[in-house]
Amino acid sequence: MHTSNGVQLLPILPTSSGLRKNGIRRAITVVHTDRSIVKAKRVIVALSPALSARIRYSPPLPALRDSLTQRMPMGTAIKMIIIYKEPFWRKEGLSGLLLTDAEVPQFVYDSGAADAPWGHLVGFAEGASARKWCEKTQAEREAELKKTLVKCLGPKAADYEEYIEQNWFAEEFSRGCYAGTMPPGAWTGFGPHLAKPVGHIFWAGTETATEWVGYIEGAAQAGERAATEAMASL
Repeated sequence: MHTSNGVQLLPILPTSSGLRKNGIRRAITVVHTDRSIVKAKRVIVALSPALSARIRYSPPLPALRDSLTQRMPMGTAIKMIIIYKEPFWRKEGLSGLLLTDAEVPQFVYDSGAADAPWGHLVGFAEGASARKWCEKTQAEREAELKKTLVKCLGPKAADYEEYIEQNWFAEEFSRGCYAGTMPPGAWTGFGPHLAKPVGHIFWAGTETATEWVGYIEGAAQAGERAATEAMASL
């Protein structure tokens, strides 16, 4: 088995090979694109539904699970960090929290430690604005961020040390941020299959969490839940 696009770091690929007892597969063979092979009794897939659909399964996933993955695209977000020698806004009695009517950034917050000598602000472009600006260059996004911060915080905002960004929409192994989203009808029609095991394959990832979906806390909770289910099934 191999992936259709040959990407070397694509996730593990459950296949249908393995011993059977009473018609139930007892082991799963996992074949990576580098041809390494692992045999396991259980497999946990800790990916967003959209990315989990890019794994090749043999036999194929049940139709309802596959249909769910087709209805959960990733959100769109660009994260931008701008670093200053000092958090000048604090000296002016400002929190650093900004909600703007600009496209880049739409909102900003102070992400620096309270006792850190330097300062840094984190800004986000999301949704339609992120889709528009992901086609611009990094330099263009940086210039737009600077323009907005100067408008909100004054000329000191133009004097920064470094600009860092992450366009999650373009990231090959996430393809979006912060999590998979459901359009109308997806949850009511396919929601029960979000975390429902398929044979000996169990699903984790932040989308399957019952708290803090879209955050690392949700991912950790989902991983613990999936591991508990997998161990209980042995």
